[in-house]
Amino acid sequence: MSTLDWGVLVITLLGLVLYGVLRSRAEQRQSGQNLGSYLLAGQSLPWYHVGLSVMATQASAITFLSAPGQGFSDGMRFVQFYFGLPLAMVVLSITFVPIFHRLKVFTAYEYLETRFDTRVRTLTAGLFLLQRGLSTGLSIYAPAIVLSTILGWNIYWTNIIIGGLVLVYAVVGGTKAISYTHLQQMAVVTFAMVLAGYLTVRLLPDGVGFIDALHVAGKAGRMNLIDFHFDPSSRYNLWSGLIGGFFLQLSYFGTDQSQVGRYLTGESIGQSRLGLLMNGLLKVPMQFLILLLGVLVFVFYQYNPSPTFFNRQETDRLRESPYASAYQVAEIKHQNLTNVRQKAVLDLQSALKTGDEPGQDVAGERIRQTDEALKTVKADVVGLIKKNNPAADTNDVNYVFLRFVLDYLPHGLIGLLIAMIFLTSMGSVASAYSSLASTTVVDLYRRLIRPGDTDAHYLSASRWSTIGWGLFCIVVAQFANQFGSMIEAVNVLGSLFYGVVLGVFVVAFYVKSIGGPATFWAAIIAELFVILSWYFDLTAFLWLNAIGCLLVVGIAWVLQRVLAR
Repeated sequence: MSTLDWGVLVITLLGLVLYGVLRSRAEQRQSGQNLGSYLLAGQSLPWYHVGLSVMATQASAITFLSAPGQGFSDGMRFVQFYFGLPLAMVVLSITFVPIFHRLKVFTAYEYLETRFDTRVRTLTAGLFLLQRGLSTGLSIYAPAIVLSTILGWNIYWTNIIIGGLVLVYAVVGGTKAISYTHLQQMAVVTFAMVLAGYLTVRLLPDGVGFIDALHVAGKAGRMNLIDFHFDPSSRYNLWSGLIGGFFLQLSYFGTDQSQVGRYLTGESIGQSRLGLLMNGLLKVPMQFLILLLGVLVFVFYQYNPSPTFFNRQETDRLRESPYASAYQVAEIKHQNLTNVRQKAVLDLQSALKTGDEPGQDVAGERIRQTDEALKTVKADVVGLIKKNNPAADTNDVNYVFLRFVLDYLPHGLIGLLIAMIFLTSMGSVASAYSSLASTTVVDLYRRLIRPGDTDAHYLSASRWSTIGWGLFCIVVAQFANQFGSMIEAVNVLGSLFYGVVLGVFVVAFYVKSIGGPATFWAAIIAELFVILSWYFDLTAFLWLNAIGCLLVVGIAWVLQRVLAR
């Protein structure tokens, strides 16, 4: 990176963090700080504040590192994952929001003790803590890739530095500082992504515009937006997105404290509802555009030489290893196939201009065949990397967009895009730290270990709990390179727990005849079944959300009848 990039990076990060902290500190001096203001910002925020904070919490650095790479390698079909989100926002606005607001809870799990008993509340809080703690470790690792790739730093020390910096910010600032920073963060992120997409199209050859790029992507099989086939083994299709995605998003926004804590900051039920509906309307288009950026990067590399493997650190090591000659042969094969692909793309472009449909089909088929051959060469390179370094990160999906930015985008914008990645990480990780601390203190410490103490004591306990969870998440980040595509890994991890937790809340809200003991054991049985289904790969992970929820409801209903007898 140039001096200009470093300047833009430092000024953007420091400016936004200082703004959030100073703004919240000014309000704290006026109204003081207690547990309510530290964890829920005093429930004083307007709807647009709530909506942008909800979006910023979900849009972690993984979204902007891994999603373009997902679009590059797999096309647009991942967007179907979010099709159930608007429906989930409607259900949440009708059911969850008014109940949580009326009860004046700090966490979603407080309600479960009122409805069931302490065991159910503790179990669901524990499942959340496990899932969110692991997911936050992945969110720390994603931006650590940036520094380790750019500066050649050791990835493990980079995880410690990034996780530690976010930890300081989360402990000092509180929820209000996080929310204020989210507003500025989303403005910078939107500007940076739109500008990156515009410049990507401008980098295409003369005479190739945005529509031409979409045609090329379509013929190469990257515009696979909607798949109507019902296939439980398929990860992304319309039905898994609408049904499985609905249950996942309902679980995430309705039972995950990192999100519940965001919309509980709304100053009224109406403001919280409007914030959630805003998220439902904007999230799908935002994710569509991020994936489309990855598709545009794919089209760019149809006209330009692409790296054999996008993680430059690993290929540099390979060039200095005993496998250097084999890697050189693979690079020659890759270059030859790239030349064939470029000719096929030019033939496709000519056929598109003349309306020659048979010519378009022939050129498109050559592009797809070449794409498959390039994947074979890449698999050979991955094999060499594994031989040279068994601990190497051999999934380069998370590096695609970053490598493109560093190689082709102008200085200044590079610094802004990297700042964007850090900002999204800081926002989502800080929110996660806050939710982990609030659940630990409110649902476990205050309820089971130290009931009846002062508000000041619980405020201090929240800060120490934040520190403890921050250290745990940093440890998890050290093993995150084993999970492959980060954006898939986070959603798989959520699917293992969210459905079961959602099932508990569905029983609590809608099946009043079922009591605590039946719900508790139903949740345990359903969780074991979900984990075994994932372990033996019985179905695509999105369906685990629906399966977990329905199992809890069904098993609890049966157990209630048995226990009643």
